[in-house]
Amino acid sequence: MKLKELTRDKVFIIAEAGDNHNGSLDLAIYLCDLAKKAGCDAVKFQVFITEEVILRGTEKAPYQKKTDKSKDQFEMVKKLELSFDDFKKIKRHCDEIGILFLSTPYDIKSAEFLNEIGVPFFKVSSTDLNNFYLLETIAEFRKPVILSTGMSEMEEIKRSYNFLKEKGVPEISILQCTSEYPAPFEELNLRVIETFKKEFPSAIIGFSDHSEGILAGCIAVSLGAKILEKHFTLWKGLEGPDHQASLSPEELFEWVKSIRLTEKMLGDGIKKIQPSEKEVRKVARRSIYLRKNKRKGEKINKKDIITLRPLKGITPDKYPDIIGKRLKRDKKKLEPLFEEDLE
Repeated sequence: MKLKELTRDKVFIIAEAGDNHNGSLDLAIYLCDLAKKAGCDAVKFQVFITEEVILRGTEKAPYQKKTDKSKDQFEMVKKLELSFDDFKKIKRHCDEIGILFLSTPYDIKSAEFLNEIGVPFFKVSSTDLNNFYLLETIAEFRKPVILSTGMSEMEEIKRSYNFLKEKGVPEISILQCTSEYPAPFEELNLRVIETFKKEFPSAIIGFSDHSEGILAGCIAVSLGAKILEKHFTLWKGLEGPDHQASLSPEELFEWVKSIRLTEKMLGDGIKKIQPSEKEVRKVARRSIYLRKNKRKGEKINKKDIITLRPLKGITPDKYPDIIGKRLKRDKKKLEPLFEEDLE
């Protein structure tokens, strides 16, 4: 499965379930159903073995301290861990309902597991953008990679991008991202999407959205984002690091609807008369009419004509061409002029 094919005709929308299942397989399955009903193209989770990712006693991020009561980051993440067996069931369910299962691996064992169950491509989180130890393993699978870029400078992104290319990754997507939950609007820096398009012309550019609401995604699409990713949850009041900054079910539906509407609004970039304008054009545009009766053989001068609606005859842009020409037939006052009326 190629990313370019998935993004050729429309924006690829990823509903980020992440760890908002709170360690419950049933809730994870329900989130898959919700993403499918909302019209998302994929639902994405996070697969990890906590001991392979975090040391006990690691302090929580500031936003995590506000949203979770665990004593440290290890304890918080451990209770959100699902087993590989659980993820086999989740993927099987996604296959059955017709939504693409994706996941971010946070350790080598998880990456190997995801490859074994047949994920079509890999998502790399912002936290692991410079984790060449993990990236090397992911690259060995020769599958496309989606790379989030929160907390990064451009040079770091270039190094990681080049590392993946050198290791044989066939396609890379780069997502603009701000790693705060929720991300402040003034720190989204969506114009980076345009910068990425110039810096990485062969990459597919997208946006991993941690902001509140749905506006940022629409703006990102208007700037050229071809992949969108956003967290969603069953209920924002649940305990856990990401629920408060996630979309509610109602917002998820509205988000997808707004993205598809934005795509329609952007169109194909070719300026042309739209189907709905054709009838309006006939009554809104003007033609050249005569101000008074004129006889055959008389010359047309500026004082003889007036431009009026509706559009029937010669258009006003051709006005300079008709001055001085003679009539081939008698014409009455307020009759439109046609090319065949003039010598």
